[in-house]
Amino acid sequence: MVELVTGHANKAHATAEQAAGLNAGILGLDDYVLDVHDKFEITVVSANKVTVGTGELVMQGRHVSQGTPEDLIVTNGSQGQKRNDLIVCRYAKGSQSVESAELVVVRGTPTTGTPTDPTLNTTSPLDGGTTYDMPLYRIPLDGITIGTPVPLFNVLRPMSDVWDSLTQRSTTWKVPYSRDTIALTRVGSICFMGGNVKFNHSGENNYAQASETIPVGYRPAERTNTPIAVFGGNTTFILYGEHTGRVTMLGNPNSAYAGCTGVWRTADPMPAA
Repeated sequence: MVELVTGHANKAHATAEQAAGLNAGILGLDDYVLDVHDKFEITVVSANKVTVGTGELVMQGRHVSQGTPEDLIVTNGSQGQKRNDLIVCRYAKGSQSVESAELVVVRGTPTTGTPTDPTLNTTSPLDGGTTYDMPLYRIPLDGITIGTPVPLFNVLRPMSDVWDSLTQRSTTWKVPYSRDTIALTRVGSICFMGGNVKFNHSGENNYAQASETIPVGYRPAERTNTPIAVFGGNTTFILYGEHTGRVTMLGNPNSAYAGCTGVWRTADPMPAA
């Protein structure tokens, strides 16, 4: 039977399952740490204790919040043996369908060889599971020593980041040794350059600096030279863009007709519309 969840029914009717279903439908059928607070940052305190910081997560549509850091005890390791423990957020449905969540250290099996991760509960509560584990960290132990914790979760980026990744900006760029301009377009953090030009100069360049620069908002992110391809039957010209926006020239444009194209990643702020 169809039921209006987000509507007044003159009685309590919205359930946790409905809220979880909505979360899972929007965020996806997976487990995520949200990009707020400490993102469950972990600190090794001693040979048998770690502290997990604040954070918010969504596991199989269930929202779990940790408002204060929590200390967890790791069972001491043994000399000459290795072990992998897992820190998980454990969902449980108990008697009378009461649901809860807690951080748990799942102990692995000691071995003198290569340790493996312990088995977790993987049946989703969306599929009727009454216990479900979302792995947060692997804790490797070598003898009595705790190694560096290994994150096992994905951080879900906010919608503002998705919006930025789809935002498009465009401008034109004047090509060295030409009166012509070509299109320079940015979509998210990726820049595309392309167009046809007529060069009005001949002469060899040996990594000479052009007076033209790539504008702020479109400069290559990498500190190494980024090639801008120049192609045409009568030109041997090559352009290189740098993270500072400077453009270096190599070869001879030969007063030729040519095409120019390039693709690179930028870390510049998005230009204003």
